[in-house]
Parts: sequence; C-alpha cells; structure tokens
Amino acid sequence: MQNIAPYDNWRYLYTSEDDERSPFFEREYSEFVFSKTVYNFYIHPQWDEFGSSTLYIKFLMIDYSSRYAIIEMLGEWNDAIENDIMTLKRDVIDLLLREGITKYILIAENVLNFHSSDDSYYEEWFEDVTDEGGWIICINMPEQTQYDFKKARLNHYIELINFPQWRTLKPDIIFTQLDNILMKRLDI
Repeated sequence: MQNIAPYDNWRYLYTSEDDERSPFFEREYSEFVFSKTVYNFYIHPQWDEFGSSTLYIKFLMIDYSSRYAIIEMLGEWNDAIENDIMTLKRDVIDLLLREGITKYILIAENVLNFHSSDDSYYEEWFEDVTDEGGWIICINMPEQTQYDFKKARLNHYIELINFPQWRTLKPDIIFTQLDNILMKRLDI
C-alpha cells in the first residue's frame, strides 16, 4: 500500500497545504517517513489524515469559483465502527461547505471495502448540497465496495459513476463532464 500515492499530476494547479481555506493548510509532508497505516500496512506519507484510522483522503483540486472539490480516498470506509462519514462530514465537508463548495467528486478506486451504519450523515450532506444546486459523485468505486454501498442504499445520496478516464483529463474538464452526466440523469 505504500506505493499507492495520491494522484499528483495537478499539483501545479492546486495543493491543499498552500490553500489558506483548506483544512490541511500548512501541513508538512515527508517523502521518506512512512508512519500512517491501514491495517498494519504502511501507506504513502502524502495522504491526509482527517480523524479516521482506516480511511485517508487527498484534495486533488478545490475550485472556489466553480464551487467543486475533487477528493481522492484510500483505505477502508467504515461507518459501522469508525463512523467515518460523521468524521468526514464534520471535520472536512462542513468546512468546505462554509467556503461555498457544493459539488463533490470522490475518487474511490482505492477504497478497499465499505461497512455501513445509518444514513443520517449522508442525508445531511446531500441536503446541504442539493439546497444549493450541488451534488456528490463517487467515481470508480470497486465493484464489491459498490455492492455494499448500494446495499445500504447510500447511492440515493451519492451518485456512483464509472469514469476511468479521469487521469487523462484536467480537473475542470472532469467537473464539466461529470456535471453534464448528472444533469442528463436528472432530466430523465
């Protein structure tokens, strides 16, 4: 797992440690000290902790004028024991909402599994963004993880989309394409 680094080809466009409005402003990273783990497996030091012991994130892009964020995820999304969604919502998403971010792209291809609890924080997040014309999209979640996510009926709040080409595009193009996909789905 230490070889799975957050996507870094957009660092010339955005870095959360240089963004005064980011919860990770002025965070310092090591390229050599591996101290964070998921199930006793060390992970790359560029991942950001937000209060979960099994799930890590990285802001790949926040565009305040277009009001969207792209967040990559790694690990186990565990609401049953860790209540990851509560921690993510309270300690990360609520801060972004206060900054006007209403559209969220979660890249979940490295979310190894998912354990659900209740849906109250998902519903709250969904209501927070849809009241402002926003949405939440999760792309490239592994099939088994998607199964568990859908079984908990959380896809009512977070749209699951397969979008494998994301690495070949710039963030604004990804945002526009996903926004168009979602708007077409809503028109049906």
